[in-house]
Amino acid sequence: MKVGYNGSVIHAEEAVVGVFDHGFLYGMGLFETFRTYGGRPHLLDAHLQRLREGCEALRIRYSPDPSQIESWLVAVMKANELTDAYVRLTVSAGDGGLGLPAGDYEQPNVWLLVKPLPPTAPQLYETGRELRLLRTIRNTPEGDIRLKSLHYMNNIIAKQELQLSGASPGAEGLLLSKEGWLTEGIVSNLFFVRNGIICTPSLLTGILPGVTRAHVLTLAEQAGFVIEEGLYRWDELLDADEVWVTNSIQELVPVTSLADGAGNCAPIGDGTAGPVLRKLLKLYRSF
Repeated sequence: MKVGYNGSVIHAEEAVVGVFDHGFLYGMGLFETFRTYGGRPHLLDAHLQRLREGCEALRIRYSPDPSQIESWLVAVMKANELTDAYVRLTVSAGDGGLGLPAGDYEQPNVWLLVKPLPPTAPQLYETGRELRLLRTIRNTPEGDIRLKSLHYMNNIIAKQELQLSGASPGAEGLLLSKEGWLTEGIVSNLFFVRNGIICTPSLLTGILPGVTRAHVLTLAEQAGFVIEEGLYRWDELLDADEVWVTNSIQELVPVTSLADGAGNCAPIGDGTAGPVLRKLLKLYRSF
């Protein structure tokens, strides 16, 4: 397998992380996950803007150039004989020695990893998936806003809980805040429709400001839907007419079953994707 490393394309085993890299020692680094359509990265500018802002917040001296990233991605995909790909762009703070930093990270390391897009049955967008409420609490962001950082333990603990919960294959897990507010999935943002209003948890709950989430909000506004970002409880989700989750790889996926921590399941709607989701998914794919 070939990977991108600091602008080049090399064998994966050659792309090593130094023991004094603060991404390894302290989780100081960021990443973006996105996919390509027809070989072109989707919403690349938005992903790179979020990455750029995160690097500024962590004082990592890295500002990605979209054209350079796109041409680099073409080379990495070609080296792996891929025409479309699941892409992860990672920025690690770089060598900072043992101990906390005394200043900015001046020499970060950058990796560009690709793999085939995971197979997704078309039926998923019709019959949806289960969303299971987890006991794991969504941790609060380390700073003013949640970054897509290398510090990913909270998500992994949640994933481990989901795997042991008896959830159906392909289910997503849902985390609450310590106050009991709906936040987000393990790898997704949450939307639901109630009384004709598209609702999604506010960034005040500490969720990741998802690129796909923001794009869906823009599409919904342009389509004339009423949108509300707020603080919601599990009971409000149970009363929803439609529920779906979003991420950059699987787009918008309907949720047709809600399960609580005891495994009690409640159907959403008639068990298929609702009309609002269908319209937004069509708009999302129209580019």
